[in-house]
Amino acid sequence: MLKEKALAVYQTLLDFYGEPIWRNPLPAVDELVSTILSQNTNDINRDKAFNALRAKFPSWEAVRDAPTVEVVESIRVAGLANQKGPRIQQVLSQITSERGGLDLSFLKELPLEEARAWLTKFNGVGPKTAAIVLCFSLGRPAFPVDTHVYRVTGRIGLRPESLNVEAAHPYLEGIFPPETYYAAHLNIIRLGREICHARKPDCASCPVRPLCAFG
Repeated sequence: MLKEKALAVYQTLLDFYGEPIWRNPLPAVDELVSTILSQNTNDINRDKAFNALRAKFPSWEAVRDAPTVEVVESIRVAGLANQKGPRIQQVLSQITSERGGLDLSFLKELPLEEARAWLTKFNGVGPKTAAIVLCFSLGRPAFPVDTHVYRVTGRIGLRPESLNVEAAHPYLEGIFPPETYYAAHLNIIRLGREICHARKPDCASCPVRPLCAFG
């Protein structure tokens, strides 16, 4: 029943919004850094910080080896720069020491859960960050759960209200078919941004209202 409802939500949003397209897919290391920068900020400031980092340093190796203060200054616009700067450098250093370089293409060949576990062992890389890298850079079936996806799926009744964000990742992966993850994730985010707002959801305009427990 829940799987049928998830599929109906996916199809309804596909009919309403069309097939969504993620911005140009980034290489996995780029996506990893970008997603760390995105924590607790908006897409505009994330992109500003990412572009500033790329403009200042010629490579991720240069970011890894730079004085931390220079990295922190470059990403100030993303907020929490004093945390994110050292975190990015630490992740890049750990990847290098384990893999001998910063190429993450090997994750395409690992069993999915091994790839997910490999990414989430780094400090600052949680289930959402790992799922974004896996789904959008590496084409693996992973379902990222951000604040919009978490709120909207809870309201619609696609997950138990008491389920926390971390547990929502495997739960939603279990009820949506893998081939729907990409479009379902992006269209649910769009619904959350444009209609299913946190404070005043515009239920009258919502395409999934007939399926929604809240509406």
